[in-house]
Amino acid sequence: MTNLADSANPTHDAMGPKQVTDSYSNPWHTTSSTEVYRNPWIQVTEHRVIRPDGKPGIYGVVAFQNLAVGVLALNDEGCLVLVGQWRYPLGAYSWEIPEGGCPLGQDSLETAQRELREETGLEANSWEPVLRMHLSNSVSDEAAVVYLAQSLKQGMAEPEGTEQLMVRWVRPAQAWEMIQQGLITDAISVAAIQHLLLLRPELRMPIPSMI
Repeated sequence: MTNLADSANPTHDAMGPKQVTDSYSNPWHTTSSTEVYRNPWIQVTEHRVIRPDGKPGIYGVVAFQNLAVGVLALNDEGCLVLVGQWRYPLGAYSWEIPEGGCPLGQDSLETAQRELREETGLEANSWEPVLRMHLSNSVSDEAAVVYLAQSLKQGMAEPEGTEQLMVRWVRPAQAWEMIQQGLITDAISVAAIQHLLLLRPELRMPIPSMI
């Protein structure tokens, strides 16, 4: 857990999972790179490469300008907060844990606190980084960090103009059922909820039946 805890340190912050370099060599050789598109959030580059089999090829890479940040907000009753919104790229509605983007080089903990407050109105006295991940490493360098937030206090939500949100509380076991039913498909949320249930077995209790 030492390396994971380091991700909350502002001196290392906005970093994804540690890069594994020892005992491994890069079988790809880049001969040239051309930027195809850029906006404040992403950069798309086409690389001309020599593949591991020695043949020439191309590799398109999407570089992200933000670290993805997710928050598992757990209240005193053992319930999680979920946020629902329409996801434009999917053309579909999505239930997720609170999430946002942290500009590279900035403090991801501050981003997590801001996103939780803006999307749900919640503030937390306890914060712990619990998971780091790469989200789609075959085509992008997007990295993510997930925090566990506890000792919650309710305030007023202040969503951005791009967000039309619904907020609901569920038990972690219910969130897991939503994953099984395809109601939660967001990668950060799926991984974070599963990780929480592994860390906290007591939260796996079945959903009480309504009589």
